[in-house]
Amino acid sequence: MTAAPPILVLTQGDPAGIGPEILLRSLETADSSAWYPLLLAEQAALEALRPSLPSIPWDRLAYFRDLPERSAIEGVSRDGGIVVVDPVADPARNLHFGRSERADAAGALAALDLGLEAVRSGLGDALVTAPVSKSSIAKHCRADFRGHTDYLAEAFGLEHYGRDYLMAFLAPDLQVALLTVHVPLTEAISAMTPEAVLDALKCLDRHAGGRIALAGLNPHAGEGGLLGSEEGTLLAPTVELARREGLDVHGPESADSLFARARRGEFDWVLALYHDQGLIAVKTASFGFATNWTLGLPILRTSVDHGTAFHLAGKAQADAQPMVNVIETTLRLLRGDLPRRREASRLG
Repeated sequence: MTAAPPILVLTQGDPAGIGPEILLRSLETADSSAWYPLLLAEQAALEALRPSLPSIPWDRLAYFRDLPERSAIEGVSRDGGIVVVDPVADPARNLHFGRSERADAAGALAALDLGLEAVRSGLGDALVTAPVSKSSIAKHCRADFRGHTDYLAEAFGLEHYGRDYLMAFLAPDLQVALLTVHVPLTEAISAMTPEAVLDALKCLDRHAGGRIALAGLNPHAGEGGLLGSEEGTLLAPTVELARREGLDVHGPESADSLFARARRGEFDWVLALYHDQGLIAVKTASFGFATNWTLGLPILRTSVDHGTAFHLAGKAQADAQPMVNVIETTLRLLRGDLPRRREASRLG
């Protein structure tokens, strides 16, 4: 018996941003035989796009008040429909594209929570999230919100950042994980303890594997202590400890050339020490083609590599190709097609 196509749970992100548009446009050309969508988006946000997106097959949208049974999603999808559940159930609310207000932050969070419910219950096979406004959610809904990654990890009861989960990015020729994410740089450096680095290396090895390069903190990885001591006193001993435990880890490597070396295939993964160290490289090399993948969760969660783009919202100018790329990557991950990995023996 042939298995039914997987169901991808798609959350709207901030409805005042480009999330609803890129989801609709990615579904417009989706292969309905390869996967089935469960779209968690506000009817008010979708309908507000109708005048500017006349090519969208609006008659395919099938609205449900609550999460339907899997069989219902499969039935609607086989007939060419798109199951939509409104997480707010207020189709008449006012929405202003380009400006995230309290209702938008609440809608973004409601869609995310409903998406979590769907994948945790087994209704969906993977969670694909459109971008949210971290500042809007923190202002209006939850002061400690710093992004999808930490929020999802907390929902699954994982420990503090760097131990059980990592934000990672899959680009065509570059794979990067981050030790710390959305914290000020001074806090990121303070969080760079031997324990945190070792835990992150183990997490990356456990969930992805391959040859891992640890980025240095200072210029030229400290230049033998001339430009900083952290490499010699903290990072190099941690790499050596990881190697003794059997991890194929190298470094600390000078970050100014490391990402180019990784793109040439010298390493499978780079563990960057802070957000911009890794993301500047990823977005310079492959902006719009990289997939944000949360390593360590008991579910598969992916997202685009860009933000809400409020300046483009509601103007029918957003590029849906990054979301299309993410969906394709998500399907590959569901099939077990893991990121590229060099053939390398485990270290003794």
